[in-house]
Amino acid sequence: MERIPNLKNFTLSRYANKFSPGRVTANPGRKAVLSVSTKSYIRKQIVNGTLKTAKAVHKYLVCTGHAISYSGTIKVMKSMNFHAKIKVKKPLLTKAQKARRLAWAEEHKNWTSDDWRRMVFSDETKVNVYGSDGCKYYWSRPDDKLQPHYLDLTVKGGGGSIMVRGCITYDGPGYTCWISEGTMKASDYVGILARQWFKDNNFKCDHTFNWPSQSPDLNPIEYIWHHLKLKLSAYDTRAKGVHELWNRVEKEWSTFTTENS
Repeated sequence: MERIPNLKNFTLSRYANKFSPGRVTANPGRKAVLSVSTKSYIRKQIVNGTLKTAKAVHKYLVCTGHAISYSGTIKVMKSMNFHAKIKVKKPLLTKAQKARRLAWAEEHKNWTSDDWRRMVFSDETKVNVYGSDGCKYYWSRPDDKLQPHYLDLTVKGGGGSIMVRGCITYDGPGYTCWISEGTMKASDYVGILARQWFKDNNFKCDHTFNWPSQSPDLNPIEYIWHHLKLKLSAYDTRAKGVHELWNRVEKEWSTFTTENS
């Protein structure tokens, strides 16, 4: 259509739509960086784990002739509804360890509730003065300035930690104790005390499990450690040292019952 001076594009389009409704028009907007088939291929490769990271996706696109930046790659992945998440940590299991886990499960698959309620589950965990070893998050809006509560403050050397050993039974939590800083001898000594506790409470040595290695998920006391650390993190102030931390551990452990643990 020839351009007429002083005539706006809107007017031209209105008359064109009126008198030539079936005309073929060019697609408006910027041409897509990636084709539908390329996006479909990338989607499959991400889902099946061939392309594990945004860097891997970007490298693939560049190697196949696509002029796209790393940030552009991330935008494309987000447009495909992929979002970065922190990987959940799980113990690395060898084939032998997997076989032992399966054998253990097969051995106990027919146990009844009465069988399990006779068991005592014991374990130890590390409790830090300055909170969890894991990842922490904060919520903010895109334009918010950095605030003090967005930071995870650290102390050189970690601020101290204690090893805590405890046990749980069907009737509720059992003993808990602080394993003195860090020697295997201290840990062994606590093991002796634990065995004595079992003996005093009418548990015999032949009642102990051959527990498969690398299998914390099989021990329900892990849930108690999680609740304990949540309670400790709810304090308004940090413990001033390991002794105050242990006092808090003892206090919170004593609040656990069969209903809330």
